[in-house]
Amino acid sequence: GFFPARVLRTFLKTKGSKNIPIQAIGLSLYEELPDTTVEQVGTEVIRTQWLDFSTLGEKSLVGKRVLIVDEVDDTRKTLGYAVSELQKDVQEQYKHLPADTPPTEFAIFVVHNKLKEKAAGIPSDVKYFPGAEIEDIWVDYPWEQQDIIEHTRLAEEDKKKQASASQQ
Repeated sequence: GFFPARVLRTFLKTKGSKNIPIQAIGLSLYEELPDTTVEQVGTEVIRTQWLDFSTLGEKSLVGKRVLIVDEVDDTRKTLGYAVSELQKDVQEQYKHLPADTPPTEFAIFVVHNKLKEKAAGIPSDVKYFPGAEIEDIWVDYPWEQQDIIEHTRLAEEDKKKQASASQQ
């Protein structure tokens, strides 16, 4: 979700104010299938990168508005995990602060929400913003491609196939 987060920051920043910081966490649920480029949904969320609160100093998440950004809400397992674990981290930090410390507010933005039953939930107090609602299809984003020219060629090929199929 780093690329959409960076784009969102451009539109969320108020002119004349400080830049909005972006912190990255890495979670993986998908596993590559052998001898193919296709991936399948895994069984557990794997942390590949997490926030190092010791380096954030006074820039912890306590009392902040935190927007979690991802490309796709597919099974919701990684989003649910991210919210749950970040809330635990914040609660741990609150133990060392005065009781009148303002609350941390979490929200989620996804570029695409797949219209399907989800395997996990998110708390009702977490605001949820989908950019678009889509069917349960695999989405290849240009910023994830190693060869953008090949990606564009394949996308054009797919458009032609879809146009041809709709005319029949």
